[in-house]
Amino acid sequence: MALPERINAFVKLGEFLKQFSNDIEEKAPNVECNDLFFDGFKHQLKLAEEANGWFTPENIKFALRNWTEALTEINLEKWLAPYTISQNQPKKVAIIMAGNIPLVGFHDFLSVLITGHKVLIKQSSNDKHLLPYLAKYLEYVEPEFKGRIQFTQDKLDNFDAVIATGSDNTARYFEYYFKNKPAIIRKNRNSVAILSGEESHDDVKNLSEDIFRYFGLGCRNVSKIFVPEGYTFDAFFKGIYHWNPIIEIQKYANNYDYNKAVYLMSEFDMLENGFFMIKEDESYASPIATLFYEYYKSPEELKKNLVENQDKIQCLVSKGFDAKEIPFGETQKPKLWDYADSVDSVEFLLSI
Repeated sequence: MALPERINAFVKLGEFLKQFSNDIEEKAPNVECNDLFFDGFKHQLKLAEEANGWFTPENIKFALRNWTEALTEINLEKWLAPYTISQNQPKKVAIIMAGNIPLVGFHDFLSVLITGHKVLIKQSSNDKHLLPYLAKYLEYVEPEFKGRIQFTQDKLDNFDAVIATGSDNTARYFEYYFKNKPAIIRKNRNSVAILSGEESHDDVKNLSEDIFRYFGLGCRNVSKIFVPEGYTFDAFFKGIYHWNPIIEIQKYANNYDYNKAVYLMSEFDMLENGFFMIKEDESYASPIATLFYEYYKSPEELKKNLVENQDKIQCLVSKGFDAKEIPFGETQKPKLWDYADSVDSVEFLLSI
Protein backbone atom coordinates (compact mmCIF):
# COMPACT_ATOMS: atom_id res chain seq x y z
CA MET A 1 0.00 0.00 0.00
CA ALA A 2 1.54 3.28 -1.13
CA LEU A 3 1.54 6.50 0.89
CA PRO A 4 -1.16 8.23 -1.26
CA GLU A 5 -3.50 5.32 -0.54
CA ARG A 6 -2.89 5.62 3.20
CA ILE A 7 -3.47 9.37 3.07
CA ASN A 8 -6.68 8.85 1.11
CA ALA A 9 -7.98 6.39 3.71
CA PHE A 10 -7.50 8.90 6.53
CA VAL A 11 -9.11 11.65 4.44
CA LYS A 12 -12.17 9.39 4.15
CA LEU A 13 -12.08 8.86 7.90
CA GLY A 14 -12.07 12.63 8.39
CA GLU A 15 -15.13 12.94 6.16
CA PHE A 16 -16.84 10.24 8.21
CA LEU A 17 -16.03 11.96 11.53
CA LYS A 18 -17.29 15.31 10.25
CA GLN A 19 -20.85 14.00 10.52
CA PHE A 20 -20.48 13.70 14.30
CA SER A 21 -18.53 16.86 15.08
CA ASN A 22 -21.45 19.29 15.22
CA ASP A 23 -24.33 19.64 17.65
CA ILE A 24 -26.61 17.66 15.35
CA GLU A 25 -25.35 14.32 14.05
CA GLU A 26 -26.48 14.30 10.45
CA LYS A 27 -25.84 11.60 7.88
CA ALA A 28 -24.10 13.11 4.87
CA PRO A 29 -24.23 11.87 1.28
CA ASN A 30 -21.18 10.44 -0.48
CA VAL A 31 -19.41 9.31 2.71
CA GLU A 32 -17.90 5.92 1.98
CA CYS A 33 -19.30 2.92 3.93
CA ASN A 34 -21.72 5.24 5.73
CA ASP A 35 -24.67 2.86 5.74
CA LEU A 36 -22.51 0.26 7.42
CA PHE A 37 -20.87 2.47 10.07
CA PHE A 38 -22.95 5.61 10.80
CA ASP A 39 -25.44 4.20 13.31
CA GLY A 40 -22.79 2.02 14.91
CA PHE A 41 -20.55 4.99 15.64
CA LYS A 42 -23.47 6.87 17.21
CA HIS A 43 -23.75 3.91 19.57
CA GLN A 44 -20.02 3.96 20.33
CA LEU A 45 -20.23 7.66 21.17
CA LYS A 46 -22.98 6.89 23.65
CA LEU A 47 -20.94 4.06 25.18
CA ALA A 48 -17.90 6.32 25.52
CA GLU A 49 -19.98 8.95 27.30
CA GLU A 50 -21.52 6.38 29.67
CA ALA A 51 -18.18 4.74 30.46
CA ASN A 52 -16.35 7.93 31.38
CA GLY A 53 -18.07 10.82 33.12
CA TRP A 54 -15.41 13.25 31.86
CA PHE A 55 -16.31 12.44 28.25
CA THR A 56 -19.24 14.80 27.86
CA PRO A 57 -20.94 15.07 24.45
CA GLU A 58 -19.51 18.58 24.09
CA ASN A 59 -15.93 17.45 24.71
CA ILE A 60 -16.23 14.38 22.49
CA LYS A 61 -17.57 16.50 19.64
CA PHE A 62 -14.78 19.04 20.21
CA ALA A 63 -12.19 16.27 19.82
CA LEU A 64 -13.91 14.91 16.71
CA ARG A 65 -14.09 18.39 15.21
CA ASN A 66 -10.35 18.85 15.66
CA TRP A 67 -9.63 15.55 13.93
CA THR A 68 -12.09 16.39 11.17
CA GLU A 69 -10.15 19.58 10.49
CA ALA A 70 -6.78 17.80 10.66
CA LEU A 71 -7.61 14.85 8.41
CA THR A 72 -7.72 16.66 5.09
CA GLU A 73 -5.52 15.93 2.11
CA ILE A 74 -3.92 19.38 2.37
CA ASN A 75 -3.01 19.00 6.05
CA LEU A 76 -1.80 15.42 5.74
CA GLU A 77 0.43 16.22 2.78
CA LYS A 78 1.78 19.37 4.47
CA TRP A 79 2.59 17.36 7.59
CA LEU A 80 4.41 14.63 5.70
CA ALA A 81 6.16 16.81 3.11
CA PRO A 82 9.47 17.16 5.06
CA TYR A 83 9.94 13.39 5.35
CA THR A 84 11.05 10.67 2.95
CA ILE A 85 8.61 7.81 3.47
CA SER A 86 9.69 4.76 1.47
CA GLN A 87 8.22 1.30 1.01
CA ASN A 88 10.36 -0.42 3.63
CA GLN A 89 9.48 -3.63 5.45
CA PRO A 90 6.86 -2.62 8.05
CA LYS A 91 7.70 -2.98 11.73
CA LYS A 92 5.21 -3.62 14.51
CA VAL A 93 4.94 -0.62 16.83
CA ALA A 94 3.26 -0.96 20.21
CA ILE A 95 1.34 2.04 21.57
CA ILE A 96 0.36 2.35 25.22
CA MET A 97 -2.33 5.01 25.25
CA ALA A 98 -3.55 7.39 27.92
CA GLY A 99 -7.27 7.93 28.45
CA ASN A 100 -7.55 11.44 29.85
CA ILE A 101 -9.29 13.01 26.84
CA PRO A 102 -11.24 11.48 23.92
CA LEU A 103 -9.01 9.85 21.29
CA VAL A 104 -5.89 11.19 22.99
CA GLY A 105 -3.78 8.44 21.40
CA PHE A 106 -5.05 8.96 17.86
CA HIS A 107 -2.02 10.95 16.68
CA ASP A 108 0.30 8.07 17.56
CA PHE A 109 -2.08 5.62 15.86
CA LEU A 110 -2.15 7.80 12.74
CA SER A 111 1.62 8.29 12.73
CA VAL A 112 2.37 4.57 12.89
CA LEU A 113 0.00 3.66 10.08
CA ILE A 114 0.78 6.61 7.83
CA THR A 115 4.50 5.73 7.92
CA GLY A 116 3.70 2.21 6.71
CA HIS A 117 4.09 0.27 9.95
CA LYS A 118 1.81 -2.12 11.80
CA VAL A 119 0.31 -1.08 15.13
CA LEU A 120 -0.30 -2.98 18.37
CA ILE A 121 -2.50 -0.95 20.70
CA LYS A 122 -3.00 -1.21 24.44
CA GLN A 123 -5.78 1.22 25.31
CA SER A 124 -6.67 2.87 28.57
CA SER A 125 -9.87 1.54 30.10
CA ASN A 126 -11.04 5.18 30.22
CA ASP A 127 -11.11 5.53 26.43
CA LYS A 128 -11.70 2.14 24.83
CA HIS A 129 -14.80 2.53 22.64
CA LEU A 130 -14.02 4.97 19.84
CA LEU A 131 -10.69 3.96 18.33
CA PRO A 132 -11.42 0.25 17.64
CA TYR A 133 -14.53 1.26 15.71
CA LEU A 134 -12.63 3.86 13.68
CA ALA A 135 -9.92 1.29 13.00
CA LYS A 136 -12.56 -1.04 11.60
CA TYR A 137 -13.81 1.79 9.37
CA LEU A 138 -10.27 2.28 8.04
CA GLU A 139 -10.05 -1.43 7.22
CA TYR A 140 -13.21 -1.19 5.16
CA VAL A 141 -12.25 1.89 3.16
CA GLU A 142 -8.71 0.60 2.66
CA PRO A 143 -8.65 -3.22 2.90
CA GLU A 144 -4.84 -3.31 2.95
CA PHE A 145 -4.99 -2.00 6.52
CA LYS A 146 -6.41 -5.39 7.53
CA GLY A 147 -3.81 -7.30 9.49
CA ARG A 148 -1.94 -4.08 10.31
CA ILE A 149 -4.06 -3.00 13.29
CA GLN A 150 -4.23 -5.05 16.48
CA PHE A 151 -5.71 -4.26 19.90
CA THR A 152 -4.77 -6.13 23.05
CA GLN A 153 -5.56 -6.12 26.76
CA ASP A 154 -2.77 -8.57 27.51
CA LYS A 155 0.93 -8.12 28.11
CA LEU A 156 2.61 -6.61 25.07
CA ASP A 157 4.60 -9.14 23.10
CA ASN A 158 6.30 -9.50 19.72
CA PHE A 159 6.83 -5.86 18.72
CA ASP A 160 9.75 -3.85 17.36
CA ALA A 161 9.30 -0.40 18.95
CA VAL A 162 7.02 1.32 21.43
CA ILE A 163 5.36 4.66 22.11
CA ALA A 164 4.12 4.84 25.70
CA THR A 165 2.31 7.63 27.50
CA GLY A 166 1.82 7.72 31.25
CA SER A 167 2.62 9.43 34.51
CA ASP A 168 6.12 10.06 35.85
CA ASN A 169 5.77 6.88 37.92
CA THR A 170 4.66 4.65 35.04
CA ALA A 171 7.32 6.21 32.82
CA ARG A 172 10.02 4.79 35.10
CA TYR A 173 8.45 1.37 34.67
CA PHE A 174 8.22 1.85 30.90
CA GLU A 175 11.86 2.91 30.67
CA TYR A 176 12.96 -0.24 32.48
CA TYR A 177 10.59 -2.62 30.73
CA PHE A 178 11.30 -1.30 27.22
CA LYS A 179 15.02 -0.59 27.71
CA ASN A 180 15.96 -2.90 24.84
CA LYS A 181 13.46 -1.45 22.34
CA PRO A 182 13.44 1.82 20.38
CA ALA A 183 10.98 3.89 22.37
CA ILE A 184 9.27 7.21 22.96
CA ILE A 185 8.33 7.42 26.65
CA ARG A 186 6.15 10.36 27.61
CA LYS A 187 5.89 11.63 31.20
CA ASN A 188 3.73 14.17 33.00
CA ARG A 189 3.70 17.60 31.41
CA ASN A 190 1.51 20.65 31.92
CA SER A 191 0.96 23.89 30.09
CA VAL A 192 1.49 27.40 31.38
CA ALA A 193 0.36 30.88 30.43
CA ILE A 194 2.20 34.16 30.85
CA LEU A 195 0.15 37.27 31.63
CA SER A 196 1.50 40.80 31.51
CA GLY A 197 -1.54 42.56 32.96
CA GLU A 198 -2.23 44.23 29.61
CA GLU A 199 -4.52 41.50 28.28
CA SER A 200 -7.93 42.41 26.92
CA HIS A 201 -11.16 40.81 28.10
CA ASP A 202 -11.16 38.68 24.94
CA ASP A 203 -7.59 37.52 25.62
CA VAL A 204 -8.58 36.22 29.04
CA LYS A 205 -11.79 34.75 27.66
CA ASN A 206 -9.75 32.86 25.07
CA LEU A 207 -7.32 31.73 27.76
CA SER A 208 -10.23 30.21 29.67
CA GLU A 209 -10.66 27.74 26.80
CA ASP A 210 -7.09 26.55 27.41
CA ILE A 211 -7.89 26.13 31.11
CA PHE A 212 -11.34 24.54 31.13
CA ARG A 213 -11.58 22.46 27.93
CA TYR A 214 -11.65 18.74 28.84
CA PHE A 215 -11.97 19.90 32.48
CA GLY A 216 -8.24 20.64 32.50
CA LEU A 217 -7.31 16.96 32.19
CA GLY A 218 -5.03 17.25 29.15
CA CYS A 219 -1.31 18.00 29.07
CA ARG A 220 -2.11 20.91 26.75
CA ASN A 221 -4.44 22.45 29.33
CA VAL A 222 -3.08 25.48 31.14
CA SER A 223 -2.68 24.47 34.78
CA LYS A 224 -0.55 27.40 35.88
CA ILE A 225 -0.21 31.08 35.07
CA PHE A 226 2.65 33.48 35.73
CA VAL A 227 1.61 37.04 36.55
CA PRO A 228 3.64 40.19 37.25
CA GLU A 229 4.08 41.37 40.82
CA GLY A 230 1.11 43.50 41.86
CA TYR A 231 -1.27 41.75 39.46
CA THR A 232 -4.92 41.79 40.55
CA PHE A 233 -7.23 39.00 39.44
CA ASP A 234 -10.46 40.94 38.87
CA ALA A 235 -10.09 40.98 35.07
CA PHE A 236 -9.07 37.33 35.11
CA PHE A 237 -12.19 36.22 36.99
CA LYS A 238 -14.41 38.33 34.72
CA GLY A 239 -12.81 36.78 31.63
CA ILE A 240 -13.39 33.19 32.75
CA TYR A 241 -16.87 33.64 34.24
CA HIS A 242 -18.74 32.38 31.17
CA TRP A 243 -17.49 28.89 32.09
CA ASN A 244 -19.61 28.91 35.26
CA PRO A 245 -22.04 26.20 33.94
CA ILE A 246 -19.18 23.71 34.30
CA ILE A 247 -20.09 23.37 37.98
CA GLU A 248 -23.28 21.61 36.89
CA ILE A 249 -21.20 18.61 35.77
CA GLN A 250 -21.28 16.28 38.77
CA LYS A 251 -17.75 14.89 38.53
CA TYR A 252 -16.34 18.39 38.24
CA ALA A 253 -18.46 19.67 41.13
CA ASN A 254 -17.30 16.79 43.32
CA ASN A 255 -13.66 17.64 42.63
CA TYR A 256 -14.28 21.34 43.23
CA ASP A 257 -15.94 20.65 46.60
CA TYR A 258 -13.23 18.21 47.67
CA ASN A 259 -10.28 20.41 46.73
CA LYS A 260 -11.91 23.47 48.26
CA ALA A 261 -12.43 21.58 51.51
CA VAL A 262 -8.78 20.46 51.52
CA TYR A 263 -7.56 24.02 51.00
CA LEU A 264 -9.84 25.42 53.70
CA MET A 265 -8.93 22.77 56.27
CA SER A 266 -5.25 23.26 55.49
CA GLU A 267 -5.76 27.03 55.80
CA PHE A 268 -4.20 27.65 52.39
CA ASP A 269 -4.75 31.06 50.86
CA MET A 270 -6.78 30.84 47.67
CA LEU A 271 -9.31 32.82 45.65
CA GLU A 272 -12.48 31.28 44.27
CA ASN A 273 -15.63 32.31 42.45
CA GLY A 274 -18.08 29.51 43.11
CA PHE A 275 -16.82 27.15 40.40
CA PHE A 276 -13.06 27.65 40.22
CA MET A 277 -10.11 28.32 42.52
CA ILE A 278 -6.70 29.91 42.05
CA LYS A 279 -3.85 29.30 44.46
CA GLU A 280 -0.31 30.62 44.64
CA ASP A 281 1.96 27.60 44.19
CA GLU A 282 5.30 26.81 42.57
CA SER A 283 4.06 23.46 41.23
CA TYR A 284 3.01 23.01 37.62
CA ALA A 285 0.31 20.34 37.97
CA SER A 286 -2.81 21.72 39.62
CA PRO A 287 -5.85 19.68 40.74
CA ILE A 288 -9.16 19.77 38.88
CA ALA A 289 -11.08 23.04 39.37
CA THR A 290 -7.85 24.74 40.46
CA LEU A 291 -5.27 26.92 38.72
CA PHE A 292 -1.88 27.62 40.26
CA TYR A 293 -0.26 31.02 39.84
CA GLU A 294 3.15 32.48 40.55
CA TYR A 295 4.38 36.07 40.50
CA TYR A 296 7.41 37.11 38.46
CA LYS A 297 9.63 40.16 38.84
CA SER A 298 10.83 40.54 35.26
CA PRO A 299 10.34 38.81 31.89
CA GLU A 300 14.06 37.99 31.78
CA GLU A 301 13.95 36.23 35.15
CA LEU A 302 10.81 34.35 34.12
CA LYS A 303 12.33 33.15 30.84
CA LYS A 304 15.28 31.74 32.77
CA ASN A 305 12.88 29.96 35.12
CA LEU A 306 10.94 28.45 32.22
CA VAL A 307 14.09 27.19 30.51
CA GLU A 308 15.14 25.46 33.73
CA ASN A 309 11.74 23.76 33.92
CA GLN A 310 11.16 23.09 30.22
CA ASP A 311 10.88 19.32 30.77
CA LYS A 312 7.70 19.99 32.77
CA ILE A 313 6.04 22.20 30.15
CA GLN A 314 3.99 21.08 27.16
CA CYS A 315 2.68 24.44 25.86
CA LEU A 316 3.56 28.02 26.64
CA VAL A 317 0.66 30.40 26.08
CA SER A 318 1.29 34.12 25.87
CA LYS A 319 1.02 37.24 23.75
CA GLY A 320 4.37 38.61 22.62
CA PHE A 321 6.43 36.90 25.31
CA ASP A 322 8.14 34.07 23.42
CA ALA A 323 8.83 33.20 19.78
CA LYS A 324 7.39 29.70 20.23
CA GLU A 325 4.32 30.77 22.16
CA ILE A 326 0.81 29.54 21.44
CA PRO A 327 -1.91 32.22 21.22
CA PHE A 328 -4.60 32.36 23.89
CA GLY A 329 -7.34 29.83 23.20
CA GLU A 330 -5.36 27.59 20.83
CA THR A 331 -3.73 24.90 22.99
CA GLN A 332 -6.45 22.31 22.34
CA LYS A 333 -6.26 22.76 18.57
CA PRO A 334 -2.85 21.25 17.76
CA LYS A 335 -1.77 20.73 14.18
CA LEU A 336 -0.51 17.38 12.95
CA TRP A 337 3.06 18.68 13.18
CA ASP A 338 2.68 19.81 16.83
CA TYR A 339 4.33 16.85 18.53
CA ALA A 340 3.82 15.94 22.19
CA ASP A 341 6.91 16.75 24.29
CA SER A 342 8.43 18.22 21.08
CA VAL A 343 9.52 14.69 20.09
CA ASP A 344 9.04 14.09 16.36
CA SER A 345 7.23 10.76 16.32
CA VAL A 346 7.28 10.48 12.51
CA GLU A 347 11.05 10.89 12.44
CA PHE A 348 11.30 8.23 15.15
CA LEU A 349 9.06 5.83 13.22
CA LEU A 350 11.06 6.28 10.04
CA SER A 351 14.28 5.48 11.89
CA ILE A 352 13.33 2.10 13.35
